[in-house]
Amino acid sequence: MSQLDEVGKTRYLVLHDYGMGGLWWWVWAGSAEQIVNACAEVEVITKPDAVRRAETWDLEEIHLDAPDPNPLSTLRAQRDAQRGQPGFAVLVGRDRVYLRWLETEGGEVFLLELGPDGRRLRQVEIDPDGRAVKTSVEDWPFNPPFDLYDPQYLAMEIGRDDFEAAWQRAHRQPEG
Repeated sequence: MSQLDEVGKTRYLVLHDYGMGGLWWWVWAGSAEQIVNACAEVEVITKPDAVRRAETWDLEEIHLDAPDPNPLSTLRAQRDAQRGQPGFAVLVGRDRVYLRWLETEGGEVFLLELGPDGRRLRQVEIDPDGRAVKTSVEDWPFNPPFDLYDPQYLAMEIGRDDFEAAWQRAHRQPEG
């Protein structure tokens, strides 16, 4: 890669976290915001310790504007498909987002409190019989972020008061 290819660009550590693992790349772009605006389900990692660790890994380097196909092509196509839909990026930039997530298999409903990075902070699981269990960050071995640009989440949004009322009624899962 020539120096000319990198003019006006910075190399960013980018993660596509899918819960039980993730895909990592160095992505050359004009800004971190440009990356998340262009690619669905990615985050730019900025913690200095994580970036230093990743510098010892053998990661592929990709230019955000590289022609298809490249490792970001599917994530770019996904974001392009979302862009014209109502609700696109409406939840981005909020301090907290509250969602009602319906799980159809067992009939459980999940109420989620997400932070500005899209990660769960608290959750209430309501069983079909009405029993409610509350959990928080300490309870989850995996906590991949929700992509707050994704327009599907706007239809799931609930108010803070609704979440807090359910949180107050819910109980912690008994240990053991």
